[in-house]
Amino acid sequence: MDKLTKRQQEILDFIRRKQQEQGGTPTLREIADHFGFRSMNAAQSHVNALVRKGAIQKEARLARALRVVSPMARMKRRVCDIPIYGAIPAGFADEKEQTPVGCISVDVGTLGIRPSARTFALRVQGDSMIGRHIVDGDIVVCEHGRDPRDGDVVAALIDNQSTLKTFVRRKRKPFLRAENPAYPDLIPAEELVIQGVVITVVRQC
Repeated sequence: MDKLTKRQQEILDFIRRKQQEQGGTPTLREIADHFGFRSMNAAQSHVNALVRKGAIQKEARLARALRVVSPMARMKRRVCDIPIYGAIPAGFADEKEQTPVGCISVDVGTLGIRPSARTFALRVQGDSMIGRHIVDGDIVVCEHGRDPRDGDVVAALIDNQSTLKTFVRRKRKPFLRAENPAYPDLIPAEELVIQGVVITVVRQC
């Protein structure tokens, strides 16, 4: 877990104490008033940081439901190594062969994915997918064997050339769409093979 700032630790302690005393989570207004924040936005920002760092979790479908995560539980977050099979062009299709070049370690709980033996990753090269917020240098995590739906981002072989594009059907005929007007759509002349459907994007700073 990322180290908490002094203020974040104080807010975490306050939330824990209120839950023990009252049996419920303090409101953003209560947090703001207790720490002298001028607005609830400041309280919300600190709460979001605590969620992002894994110190608390939001309970699904329950308003104001925050669960303090124990330090031991935070240490046991599931980290999974996903193999990286080289780079894939997010630009014009390329004949480059994909080969394993290492792996990327991800916190599957944070990303909300369930890796399997069919999960793999590719490093993005190019800017044809910027309309989907996928940029040069990103790593896309893909699932092999999943049937693509209209609008899914896919790693594909089109006429034996690899590329990363959006999968689209027009009049029941599949093709690949770039998310940058500088690049054309790719219509298969002979064959379109989906290597994997993108399930998440990892940006490495």
